[in-house]
Amino acid sequence: MERKLSRVVAVVAAIFAFQSVAHAEETTPRTLRFSAIPDQDETRLREKFAPVSAYLSESLGVPVEYVHATKYSDSVDLFKNGDIQLAWFGGLSGVQARHAVSGARAIAQGAEDPEFYSYFIAHKDAGIEAGSGFPSAIAGKRFTFGSMGSTSGRLMPESFIRNNTGKSPEDLFSAVSFSGSHDRTVELVASGQFDVGAVNYAVYDRRVKEGETDASVVKVIWKTPVYADYNFTAHPDLETTYGAGFTDKLQRALIAMKDPEVLSAFPRSAMIFATNADFEAIRELAVQLEFIR
Repeated sequence: MERKLSRVVAVVAAIFAFQSVAHAEETTPRTLRFSAIPDQDETRLREKFAPVSAYLSESLGVPVEYVHATKYSDSVDLFKNGDIQLAWFGGLSGVQARHAVSGARAIAQGAEDPEFYSYFIAHKDAGIEAGSGFPSAIAGKRFTFGSMGSTSGRLMPESFIRNNTGKSPEDLFSAVSFSGSHDRTVELVASGQFDVGAVNYAVYDRRVKEGETDASVVKVIWKTPVYADYNFTAHPDLETTYGAGFTDKLQRALIAMKDPEVLSAFPRSAMIFATNADFEAIRELAVQLEFIR
């Protein structure tokens, strides 16, 4: 009798334990995973996005985790497959992601992003002087873009090259490369492996300010016209996972981001509202140059 009773007690205890675990799983919010285009090295990105994860977790009341993407296209694929629910995209990767996922929304951008721009940079021995107009002397030089999917390191610079010369990069330059990141573009030009490159202005300015790049060796020869660039894009799964209105809550949290340490991850002076329409010109150009089909 005692054995039978003890077995009953054990079974009941096991049922309660199972129910407790199941209840805990039901009440623990699913981790919100976000990523960013890898426009800098992985170590720098992981370090700078850790405070962003902490801020969003506290603001939203759900666990938030940064997921590293090794390539621009990987960040888009992660979003497309639902492996991340939020991403800090460039203008091009943002429109590519929203094209792939119906209902995806651009919800925030940096205060500087509506008027972003690129630098064309050149090695001091390339014999190219800075000017206000397109640097026609780059013809025949060795040229490096950043990532193939970069807005400021590829899409917009290529459009300015085509519009100002009537030629494709392959027809204009003696050699064309894709460095993979803005930092690497600056390094390749600094080493003399390439004469000229296109780079995100903020990355170049930061490198010069921090002493990583000598502006007398790698010179800015042209500042492009402005265009819209980086943005936070939200996946529609947020509404089904966390409830109706969660995307708006996330948008408000991003706009309310004021801590300089958190904002320095981007780096931006503030976050402002964004909509898909803000990047319509980028989308049209991406279609024209067949970055979106």
